[in-house]
Amino acid sequence: MSDLSDDLMLSDEVLAEAQQHLVSIRDWIRFGVSCFRGCDVHLGHGSDDPFAEATALVMQTLNLAWSADAEIIDAVVLPSERAAIAEVLKRRVNDRTPLAYLLNLAYFANLPFYVDERVLVPRSPIAELIESRFLPWLSVEPQRILDLCTGSGCIAIACAMEFPEAIVDGTDISIDALSVAALNVEHHELTERVGLIESDVFNKLPGQRYDLIVSNPPYVDAEDMADLPLEFTREPELGLASGVDGLDITKRILAEAADYLTDDGVLVVEVGNSQWALQQTFPDVPFVWVDFIRGGQGVFVLSAAECREHQATFESSI
Repeated sequence: MSDLSDDLMLSDEVLAEAQQHLVSIRDWIRFGVSCFRGCDVHLGHGSDDPFAEATALVMQTLNLAWSADAEIIDAVVLPSERAAIAEVLKRRVNDRTPLAYLLNLAYFANLPFYVDERVLVPRSPIAELIESRFLPWLSVEPQRILDLCTGSGCIAIACAMEFPEAIVDGTDISIDALSVAALNVEHHELTERVGLIESDVFNKLPGQRYDLIVSNPPYVDAEDMADLPLEFTREPELGLASGVDGLDITKRILAEAADYLTDDGVLVVEVGNSQWALQQTFPDVPFVWVDFIRGGQGVFVLSAAECREHQATFESSI
């Protein structure tokens, strides 16, 4: 239980009243939206829309597709189902637990992934890049892809699905995260093409070169870490914090990427709000910042040639 004030929490009395009077799927979705707004619940683990979040909560709890179709939205919810919805909603609001952890489910690049508190909730805008096959930066079909800091394995798996001929390696320093990633690799039947490696960035990788290196590493700076919404404190700090400027891990990736990219390879890294710190740290590096149609920022692209050209500068920063 959090230290939230009573006016930002759902009381047992309110939940009991809801179970007595709310009878349809539509009722419970509406109630969820009202609870999120009235209790100042922070959204941002995949959606910033309270209606979408409430719909996902209700429909998944009822074992239904997340779309609130007209044919079903006015269906009556059984008393036992109402109790189940109320319990999930209570944990979402009062504990500020991200919905993906409550459902053990998140979608990334239109694919389902098992998630729990051992990994970050998938939400990277890199999904949009994967769906567009990293065009125009990736000029050839990649044969080998590396996902650094793989977490749940969502980026590695989505890349493997998009490029069915590619071999993909996913690395993470966290054994717990790799355990979750293994569940997802098995679920998507990719054990023959997606390998998982315990590694602190590149330190345990064999001498392999990759056509594409992708990473959504920890990039939250110290100031932002001290002021995270409660929902984000439920995630593993190891996957978020990256030093005073948020660049500790990114600098290490930049310093070694040239040694692991093929001649025509491409590096894609998400740094989020640390974009400005990165540009100030390396003002002469021609980072290309991706514009996303569906929203998101702080993802850069560098070619292998650019990584080689600036490698000494990158190395001197760590």
